Amino acid sequence: MKKVPNKIQPAVHNLGELIALVGRYSRNQGETIATVADLLDRGRVRLQSRGHKVRVRIS
Repeated sequence: MKKVPNKIQPAVHNLGELIALVGRYSRNQGETIATVADLLDRGRVRLQSRGHKVRVRIS
């Protein structure tokens, strides 16, 4: 019988909390900024405003 993987429930955090969480594990501020930008750019993290998805442009 196949095991069905459990779905991970998405956590709800604001942008400041995301930066703080990533900052705990990074070596410096530049690495924190680069990691958050990469998460947003790849779509691994989504931003919402009042229930609506917000597009993020990384340049």
